[in-house]
Formats: sequence, C-alpha cells, structure tokens
Amino acid sequence: MEKAIFAAGCFWGVEDTFLNVAGVTATRVGYTGGHTSNPTYREVCGGDTGHAEAVEVVFDPALVSFEQLLAIFWQSHDPTQLNRQGPDFGSQYRSAIFYLSDQQRQAAEASRDGLERSGRLRRPIVTEITAAGTFWEAEEYHQKYHLKHGGGCGF
Repeated sequence: MEKAIFAAGCFWGVEDTFLNVAGVTATRVGYTGGHTSNPTYREVCGGDTGHAEAVEVVFDPALVSFEQLLAIFWQSHDPTQLNRQGPDFGSQYRSAIFYLSDQQRQAAEASRDGLERSGRLRRPIVTEITAAGTFWEAEEYHQKYHLKHGGGCGF
C-alpha cells in the first residue's frame, strides 16, 4: 500500500471523491501544511495555523496509480482558485498536493505542467506542490462525514 495527500477545498468533498475509487483502500481527513501541533477544526478554520484541510488516501498501486489519483484530483476541483473552492474561502481550503516521495513530487509536477499546457484552463494553476509534513487526523465527527450525514459541500 501507498499513501497520497490531497487538499482541494472542504475535506468532506475531497474524501468523497476518493472513497469509491477502485484501489483506494482507506481515507481519513485531517490537517497538514501548517505550523501548529495537533490543531483543532476551530483553530484551522480561524486561519492562523497555516494548515489545509486535506485527505490522506491509502491505495494499492497495483490497482490504481498515483498518476490516476492525480487525474481525479485535477478533475475534482478548480486548481486555478487561490485559497477557495466553491463557497469555502481561506487558506485552509487551498489546492495542494503534499508529496511523500520524490517520485510523487515529480509525478505531481509533470501532471500539473501537462494540464497547464493543455489549454483546458482559463487561468494559471495555483496548486501548491510541497513536501508532506505531519498529517494531523481531524476529529472523529469529520471522518466519512457524508457517509454518516449525507449531503455535499455545496458546489
């Protein structure tokens, strides 16, 4: 098994995007990319911790590649919006790929550059591609939120 970490707005919706992908064996939502240890949802939403709402995806590379997950990531949100997705705004909702290896970094950069060159987007991609730091698991009530409560993120 391998892991990938993606941020693309409200982590409930990002988790939904990856939950039913064949080859994804687990997901969990949390916070990463900030400077505070063990942040809470309230602290992250306050915007002072520097964290993004993110999803850790555990996948079987024999069934789904990191490159395929990247394609899903790019299609699931607008990577040209800075610090917002849909009705959610703030740096915690930024578009980001937190790579866990140099191979993931190279694949993410190549994927981003290919999408940029494709001409499919009207604005430049602002997605952050950065080394993963500590992934702080979000509170239990956020895990698989839509499976428990239904609904969407309002897009």
